[in-house]
Amino acid sequence: MIPLRHAPGLHGRRTAGRTLIAAALLAAASVAPAAAAPQAPAAPAAVRAASTPAYQQVAHFYGAYIDAVAAEGGGKLATALRSFYLTPALRSQLRSWEARNHADGVLRAQNTPLAFKVTRGDSGGGHTWSKVRLTWSGGKHPLYSHLTVQSDLQTGRISGIR
Repeated sequence: MIPLRHAPGLHGRRTAGRTLIAAALLAAASVAPAAAAPQAPAAPAAVRAASTPAYQQVAHFYGAYIDAVAAEGGGKLATALRSFYLTPALRSQLRSWEARNHADGVLRAQNTPLAFKVTRGDSGGGHTWSKVRLTWSGGKHPLYSHLTVQSDLQTGRISGIR
């Protein structure tokens, strides 16, 4: 009988098997420490714009803001929404505008619109602009007003309303 270690072709299969086992062990060894290593905590969501397009942030703000302004006793919520979505500089500008015009600076009106629509606009210089259409009446010939809303791309906050 021929000893197996000297059998023809067995040496090649044995080497291939050892190579496969070694490759599997190396792969397992390199994956295990990476999986077992403590992971750094995810960065806080300081930049909202990275996860949500700016025009959607504008739409979220206007939807919530219009609901808050229309609701009885919604003033505190409207103020909180302004604090969350608007830059401090814009909030200051709006206070001045409202004192001069005796109207809501976000809506540029004394009343609350029936509906709104936000569409994306152009971007440049770290900002993006969204178009906001406010609907003031219904029927065959609705009355609209249009605003241009500027957002800071880095923070996602609204930084201008025209």
